[in-house]
Amino acid sequence: MKRLPSFAFTAVAAFIVAAAVQLAASAAVAQRLVMPRPSPNASVSQTIGITEVTVHYSRPGVKGRVIWGKLVPYGEVWRTGANENTTVIFSTPVKIEGKELPAGTYGLQTLPTENDWTVIFSKDAELWGADGYKPDHDALRVQVKPQPAEPQEWMGFEFTDLTDSSASLVLRWEKLRLPLHLQVDTPKLVAARPELRWQAPYAAANYCLQRDACLDEASRWLDASIALEPTFQNQSAKATLLAKRNDFAGAVSFGEKALRAAKSATQPPSATQVSELETKIAKWKGGK
Repeated sequence: MKRLPSFAFTAVAAFIVAAAVQLAASAAVAQRLVMPRPSPNASVSQTIGITEVTVHYSRPGVKGRVIWGKLVPYGEVWRTGANENTTVIFSTPVKIEGKELPAGTYGLQTLPTENDWTVIFSKDAELWGADGYKPDHDALRVQVKPQPAEPQEWMGFEFTDLTDSSASLVLRWEKLRLPLHLQVDTPKLVAARPELRWQAPYAAANYCLQRDACLDEASRWLDASIALEPTFQNQSAKATLLAKRNDFAGAVSFGEKALRAAKSATQPPSATQVSELETKIAKWKGGK
């Protein structure tokens, strides 16, 4: 058997290396090549107080088709979108239509009918659509009534009616909207996190006080702030809130607490702020 000359081995080796490089380059190009989907991916996020809510989904289009009762059959579990499972992530515990749901990532399925819909939060978040859906893996089911809406070609989710402790997550497609009411106990969440100082809930409450609006929420925010650290600022704000509600005895009590806090504060309030509060207290003692 004749042995190949050394230059032949070199040529073969070079050919193999070149082929390997070409193959690797082709694989890299294939990995980078992303074709457009008929139902493109989308996501929407909203912060409610300190709670992050994020929905990942794919957006099918109407494309001249009959949607409800045909493309999306009544009485069957629907993936609530296209392609992979639609998922929703809650960073803290929430209430959905008044029912509690722990923090986590959930598959969002729906069971449409001509009347009420069942909205399902499944513990199986990694399914392909509704394939493999198991009712015994449900974390929560709620009943929601769909509403008529202006036509929308591409299915989508949006957040509406936002406050510091609530929002509506709304599914919209074709001529239908499906609102889900979300609630979070923001003052409780803030108070449970010692790394969040008293300023955050106080600032939220002060926003309401300055606009003479959302006073119920302002009261809860101030309670959370005072629970973290009673200060001149949050206690004088609580006094102002109570005076707005004609609770002058309570206003005087918190006003005097605020004055005591001012005397021991590391960074005391200005003399003007103290004087203004003293003037208010005198009026509150007179019932006005």
